Amino acid sequence: MTQTTQRDLVSEYFDGFRTSDHRRILATLTDDVEWVIHGHRTTRGKAEFDGEIENPAFTGSPELDVHRVHEDGPVVVTTGEGRGVSVDHGRFRFAFNDLFTFRDGLIARVDSYVVPLP
Repeated sequence: MTQTTQRDLVSEYFDGFRTSDHRRILATLTDDVEWVIHGHRTTRGKAEFDGEIENPAFTGSPELDVHRVHEDGPVVVTTGEGRGVSVDHGRFRFAFNDLFTFRDGLIARVDSYVVPLP
């Protein structure tokens, strides 16, 4: 049996978001996970995190293209671009940088930096 790596869990996390699979995403997280979307909001715990997976301000699942992955100890950093649909403004594009901090083999904190693209 192969051991799941931190990169594998981050990949599973993104695959879960691409299909809005709550169970799949939540399985990668500690119970006390913290998600800081810098400049927007912070969620604490799986219940709050779960409420953001399909935020009512958006429709459908996001398209996420991870361009780079860097790992250093308990931290995995990703960069990429995505596309989504806002209820109020329609289709939009964005660049993202997510920093995942691990504890006991699960994601304990996600720092997300999101920049709108033209």
